[in-house]
Amino acid sequence: MLGIKRLGLLAALVLVGVAPAAAAQAKAQPSEQDTQYLQAIHQVNLFEITTGELAQQKGQNQRVKDLGKMFVTDHTQLDQTVQQTASQLNVQLPKGPTADQQAVIDRLNNASGKNFDKEWVTAQLAGHLQAIQATQTEISQGSEQSVIQLAQTALPALQTHYDELVQLAQQLGIPVPQASASGTPSPSGTETESPAPGGTETESPA
Repeated sequence: MLGIKRLGLLAALVLVGVAPAAAAQAKAQPSEQDTQYLQAIHQVNLFEITTGELAQQKGQNQRVKDLGKMFVTDHTQLDQTVQQTASQLNVQLPKGPTADQQAVIDRLNNASGKNFDKEWVTAQLAGHLQAIQATQTEISQGSEQSVIQLAQTALPALQTHYDELVQLAQQLGIPVPQASASGTPSPSGTETESPAPGGTETESPA
């Protein structure tokens, strides 16, 4: 009888040890908001890396080339954190662009000279504006702390990029999406009809 009781106690202890682990796994599931943000910001990074490389290769304006280089560096670093966070939370990240994102890349591949510069700055303004709005939404509505912290880290860089783009657009006479007086998009701003931010893993021209 004593042996049976001891076996029962051991079984109970094993179950007690397993239950918290199972609960922790269930708790690790990110919300839909967190998941969608990780996927969206990853696509933004892929898009910025690809189009930043195009800017360095095809840009006629030196500032376009310089910003392209900055975007590649910053978004490559940011995406390392995105991929690590997504891996920890078991979030599958997209491997390619949406139709809108691919359309932007195709337009840039086919453009040249001053036309390329204009197309590139226009696309970057729209993409960064929407990326900032998505990041602000994650900060205010996200539930997974690691994703919220990622968004808080990403926001200043995105805003710096946007401010640089606004200055360049003004120099080139390119219309700027509606933003606050400081040049930073308003958190309550409505999204434009421009292609959504995102990225692609397609290779840029040699």
